[in-house]
Amino acid sequence: MRAIGPLCLCGVIGAVAAAQQRPPAAPPAPPLVSVQPIVPPAVPLPSEAASAGVSRFSFIAYGDTRSGGAADVPGDGQVVHVEHSRVVDRMIRLIHDSASTPFPIRFVLQSGDAVLRGQNGAMWNVSFSPIIDRLTREANVPFFFSVGNHDVTTMPPGDPGRALGLHNTLTAMSKLMPPEGSPRRLSGYPTYAFGYGNTIFIALDSNIAGDAFQLAWISDQLEHLDRARFRHVVAFFHHGIFSSGPHGGGSADPVPGTGRKAPDRPEPQTVSLRSLYMPLFRKHHVRMLIAGHDHLFDHWVEWYSSGGSTYRMDTLVTGGGGAPIYTYVGEPDLRPYIAAGAPENVRVEHLMKPGSTQEENPHHFVVVQVDGDRLSLEVVGVGPMVYTPYPGARSRIDLSDTSSSANHNP
Repeated sequence: MRAIGPLCLCGVIGAVAAAQQRPPAAPPAPPLVSVQPIVPPAVPLPSEAASAGVSRFSFIAYGDTRSGGAADVPGDGQVVHVEHSRVVDRMIRLIHDSASTPFPIRFVLQSGDAVLRGQNGAMWNVSFSPIIDRLTREANVPFFFSVGNHDVTTMPPGDPGRALGLHNTLTAMSKLMPPEGSPRRLSGYPTYAFGYGNTIFIALDSNIAGDAFQLAWISDQLEHLDRARFRHVVAFFHHGIFSSGPHGGGSADPVPGTGRKAPDRPEPQTVSLRSLYMPLFRKHHVRMLIAGHDHLFDHWVEWYSSGGSTYRMDTLVTGGGGAPIYTYVGEPDLRPYIAAGAPENVRVEHLMKPGSTQEENPHHFVVVQVDGDRLSLEVVGVGPMVYTPYPGARSRIDLSDTSSSANHNP
């Protein structure tokens, strides 16, 4: 047998060593699945002009309908989401029951995280869209969506992962939101507005809350609103302004050895929303903010002064659409935020606190009632127990009080 020379042997050893150091091959990408557009209702929402005289109606708000990520539990892309289906069953019954009342439910808002991974088309087609088809077909109501981090990631425009998630999201919602080229749509973004009756609704992408182009477009929409017509402005997006859940930035645990609460760690999206959008929302007297991200219900009120009057802005976290349930973590430290708003006498009140157990935080949605200049809401739990999260074991609350409570965050 021919002997192997030193140079040849070294080459073989080097090749083996290189192969051993080479990282394992990445798993194959899932097959590209075309997302099917959700079917619109047979009767669309009347145009802004046609609904100008409407001042009494209701709408539903909720968010976070994705599955969990446990490998041993069937989830998005494999089954129709069971918990989300239960939530929508309850919605459909309420929509039908409200039809003959003075405050019919006219549409549904969803504040993001439709599915676990928005880049995966099967997750939309199998687990989410068939459920929303029931809302638009059986209940015959429009559905309006704002994107969450699981839908499009938190990466900036141009990122490949965001681009695919955004493509799938916009395809799913293509028949439900204002079309490209509409004056109420920011081209290339999932950012849009629509008006119904005396209220204007604005959907923004909070994953890119620092995006200057989006901020400029929303500023322009607010600057040119007919406020004699649109008495209320409601903005809905994914990341909460304030939350006492795990995404709120607060901590219930003291720093070891100090006995003091650990410093807050608010997410970058929340920081941008507080610094860029909240001054804008106060300037234009936005009435209500609807978010999700934390899978629980939380309700805060920001009070501020403008032109010698006191204004109220309700900020909701309603992330109980079927995703794994979260619980109360702790109060965020809002002192820097309140100090920055001192010229407008900003105060923040925490109206209710989520429960410390999952059983105290059921899946849920919110019904907001518009009655002229007055707003009220009801939280509807989905489960064996009646959900009464407000003090006094209440599920309904009036939102028209303009006198600040003593129970506010200093």
